[in-house]
Amino acid sequence: MSIMDEMHSFKPSRTMWRMWIATAVVSIFIGQVTGARQQHYPYVTCGSLIKLVNTQFGHRLHSHEVQYGSGSGQQSVTGTETKEDINSYWQVKGKHNSICNRGEPITCGSVIRFEHLETHRNLHSHLYSSPLSSNQEVSAFGTNGSGDSGDNWVVVCTGSKWTRDQDVRLRHADTDVYLSLSGNTYGRPIHGQMEVVGVNYADRSSYWRTGEGVYVKPIEENGAGDSWHDEL
Repeated sequence: MSIMDEMHSFKPSRTMWRMWIATAVVSIFIGQVTGARQQHYPYVTCGSLIKLVNTQFGHRLHSHEVQYGSGSGQQSVTGTETKEDINSYWQVKGKHNSICNRGEPITCGSVIRFEHLETHRNLHSHLYSSPLSSNQEVSAFGTNGSGDSGDNWVVVCTGSKWTRDQDVRLRHADTDVYLSLSGNTYGRPIHGQMEVVGVNYADRSSYWRTGEGVYVKPIEENGAGDSWHDEL
C-alpha cells in the first residue's frame, strides 16, 4: 500500500477526534479561525466531522446509546436543541462497500454515509414505522462503521458540489424517503428531543445545513497533506 493509499484509508480514533475538536475550541478562543478562513474552502468533504442542523426547527441531528422501544429496536436518532453535544457529530464517508478520498468535495447527487462519532454506527433507515408519527424510522446501525445499503444517503443539492452554506436534502437511497423532523418530541429518557423520520415528500422540515465541525481540505490545497478547518 502506498503512502497516499494509507492516508486515504486512515481512520482517526475517537480520542484523536476529541483532540482535534479541543484544538479547534482553543483556535476559536484566540481568534485564529476567522470568517475569511471559513470562506477559503467552502465545500463539505469526505472525512469531515460535522453537525447537521435542520433549518426549520434548528435542531441538530443526534444519536446516543438509547434504543427504540418499538420498530427495529436499533439505536435511536433524534434532533436536539443543544449546540454543545459531542453526540451530534457525524463523519462523512463513501457509500456502503466503497471509500471516498479524504478531503474530496462531495458532489451533488453523491451517495454517502454518515458515521456517528461516539457509537460508530451509521445513519440508517428501513421499512419500519417511526414511534411517534408513524413515518419511516431512522436509526443508527452497524458495528464499527460497517453496516449495509440501508446506510446510503443521496445528497440532493443545487450546483455541482455540496457547499457548507447551502440547504440540502438527504434522500435515503434504498427507500427514497427524505431525512426530516416530525415536530414531535420524546418523553423520558430523551425528554424534549425531536423525532427524526423519513418522509415520502420533502417539505421545509427536510432541509439541513452543516453546522459546527472539523472540515478536511484536499491534499492538493496546500501540497503537504490534509489540512483541518476547525469550527466548533
